[in-house]
Amino acid sequence: MPTPASNIPRSSHPAITSLAPGDRRVLNENELAQRWGVSPKTLQRWRSEGRGPRYLKLSKRVSYPLEAVIDFEYSALHDSTSERVAK
Repeated sequence: MPTPASNIPRSSHPAITSLAPGDRRVLNENELAQRWGVSPKTLQRWRSEGRGPRYLKLSKRVSYPLEAVIDFEYSALHDSTSERVAK
């Protein structure tokens, strides 16, 4: 049985451990939209619905910590189309 993403230690995430000092550790809304192939409006809607990855909001600026993005991506992984989505 595969290991759930929540049980994977953060230090084992390749993108986290491969960051060099000085690398950006956040994505802005447009960068994340481009990474996932969705529109920024979709991310805005998800935030209002409480969906999507955790985000930072400093004043009017929204950014997504890379660690939160990767955790969200891992939690969205599926092994089979027969898996049920937890609600």
